[in-house]
Amino acid sequence: MASIVALISLVPLGFIAWVTVDVGWQTVVSLVFRARVGDLLVNTVLLESTAVPITVALAVALAWLIERTNIPLPNLWSWLMVTPLAVPAFVHSYAWIGVSPGMHGLWSAVFISVIAYFPFIYLPIAATLRRLDPAIEDAAASLGLGPWPVFFRVVLPQLRLAILGGALLVALHLLSEYGLFVMIRFDTFATAIVDQFQSAYNSTAANMLSGVLVLCCILLLGLDNWVRGNERYARVGTGSIRPAQRQSLGLYLIPALLLTTLVTILSLGVPIFTLLRWLYIGGTDIWRMDTVGNAFIQSILLALAGGVLAMLAAAPMAWLSVRAPGRFQRILEACHYYVGSLPGVVVALSLVTITVRLFLPLYQTFATLIIAYILLFLPRAMVGLRASVAQAPVELERAAMSLGKSPTRAVWLTTMRLAAPGAAASIALVAMGITNELTATLMLAPNGVETLATKFWSLTSEIDYVAAAPHAVMMVVLSLPLTLLLQAQSKRTAGQ
Repeated sequence: MASIVALISLVPLGFIAWVTVDVGWQTVVSLVFRARVGDLLVNTVLLESTAVPITVALAVALAWLIERTNIPLPNLWSWLMVTPLAVPAFVHSYAWIGVSPGMHGLWSAVFISVIAYFPFIYLPIAATLRRLDPAIEDAAASLGLGPWPVFFRVVLPQLRLAILGGALLVALHLLSEYGLFVMIRFDTFATAIVDQFQSAYNSTAANMLSGVLVLCCILLLGLDNWVRGNERYARVGTGSIRPAQRQSLGLYLIPALLLTTLVTILSLGVPIFTLLRWLYIGGTDIWRMDTVGNAFIQSILLALAGGVLAMLAAAPMAWLSVRAPGRFQRILEACHYYVGSLPGVVVALSLVTITVRLFLPLYQTFATLIIAYILLFLPRAMVGLRASVAQAPVELERAAMSLGKSPTRAVWLTTMRLAAPGAAASIALVAMGITNELTATLMLAPNGVETLATKFWSLTSEIDYVAAAPHAVMMVVLSLPLTLLLQAQSKRTAGQ
């Protein structure tokens, strides 16, 4: 079963290769090596090289202030720094356009990207800071190092994996994001692919742009692997069990409070203010069951179906990765994970082309849409489920088989029951992703199917921001509980 899922996950990559061979080298050269692709590549490089470092610097500063200094109300600030995850990136863009309609171009894209995505880096950095052994910092201080040298020479190197992991996640999101950049009129590969698809249905040009976008993803993954290196980060022994001593900010307390307050206002205050403003203007008339209610119900059904099926698809691989590690297992696992780095537009375009050419009855059906969701969010399902399987003793499976149960039945009755909390968390993570997914749903959804995200997008495309507000609010309402759950789980793993 894990091999079948791995083969299906290779479909988008195989599709790109197939289209490249099918159209011929001359067509590839004419479509790829042209001025338009060069402009998109420049935009992408400028966006990534500007937004990612700023996001990293902001996340590191916020995490250190909240976790390691005497800033007042650290728990409150910690929750506020994670809560922006509940607001989809394109809703951030919508909110800022409502406040400042003239926002467009690179610097607007960088600004909104930073405030929308910094929690992806803040969360792992804060979690790592909670788990660091303070005795290492004490030893450095005893050798005469001041607070800043201790931070840069002792603490920051230990945050390397958290920083690189979060930065990679943000960089991949920037490659795949569509709605955020369309609203502020900043062209990227994702926006160009969707525009090409909509203007010239399933054109060869869109397929070639998808190939370039996949190459950008591969380059990012390779760069991350090279920068990550082979350094050892684990320690021998239990280390110090006491929490790290918080440093006094002194005269820097006011600037620290101003920074956290400003970030909160920009990332939460503006979206909340904009949504409340549009809701107030629209009144009760915009809360219609035939629009908001229908989109809400369809979003819930698709999220639950996609979440459950993604968890079931990930379960065999999660079990194999724990119970039968090996070279072939690692290859299968890599197939499960790589597809999560692909932009939704590439996955959707590959499924559109394949269904139209080979399986026309499946075109624009729920089956194709659910397959896209499974492929896009398979890594999310793997993460929580694999950790839960690892905590279930293999001896229970063996005991069940000694009592006459088949291997499959033994795994189901023992390991999968113990892994139920992890499975539930995986379903919730996938469901949140599906609730906020836009590009794949726009391209694959059957006629008459409208999720909160697609309905919101269609209304904002018509400049009907008032009617779009309830859909944005409901997306935030659905995502907020899981966002808070992630923060709580992060603290729980650190013993807090």
